[in-house]
Amino acid sequence: MIKQEELKKFILDLGVAKVGFCNLEDLLPEKFQHLKSGISIVVRLADQIISDIDIKDGPTHTYFHHYRTVNFFIDQVTLKITTLLQESGYLAMAIPASQSINEEGWEFKGLFPHRTAATRSGQGWIGKNCCLVTEEFGPRVRLGTVLTNMEFQYDEAIEISQCGDCNACVKACPTIALKGTIWTPELEREHIFDAKACSSHMHQQYQKIGRGSVCGICVKACPKGNKVLKR
Repeated sequence: MIKQEELKKFILDLGVAKVGFCNLEDLLPEKFQHLKSGISIVVRLADQIISDIDIKDGPTHTYFHHYRTVNFFIDQVTLKITTLLQESGYLAMAIPASQSINEEGWEFKGLFPHRTAATRSGQGWIGKNCCLVTEEFGPRVRLGTVLTNMEFQYDEAIEISQCGDCNACVKACPTIALKGTIWTPELEREHIFDAKACSSHMHQQYQKIGRGSVCGICVKACPKGNKVLKR
């Protein structure tokens, strides 16, 4: 049986920036409640690529490629975690890095929200841009989640936003999809963010860079992440 510290080292050695462990039993759909533990991984995005995003013109071709590459990397990492847990005698399931499931109308939601696992495991808080904001990297990150029946010493959840009066992302959003709401764990996404407005704008305005499924303006605008090292 693998120990938690061994598992954590294995995950960090795969190249992720942060990893945390949380109990999700009270939030999971009934059919997944036996997988009560969540493993949340954080992968840092490239500061140079984020900095090249133009607040007026939107994402670049390089950002579009970077976004998709990081998602692929996350799926490979969570697959390796799942495989290791299974080899150790546990059940495990990776949540896809980026996937919308259309079961009850197109609501732009996945199987389980990565941000919930991330806040529960102490990785950061949900910003006014509806992205996870970390202390180290701001919102310049992508997330992955593995559900498992292995039990851990769980990390302390973050339940308080540190956005305060800052509205940089709200002001920068070209489609007015951000409502300027301070996040709390009980708050539904719809009170913070209009997912349909965001998605429609991306598909209409950014087809030139690919499938039009990325933007990044609110990520670029966040002062918490705007700490590019100058060499």
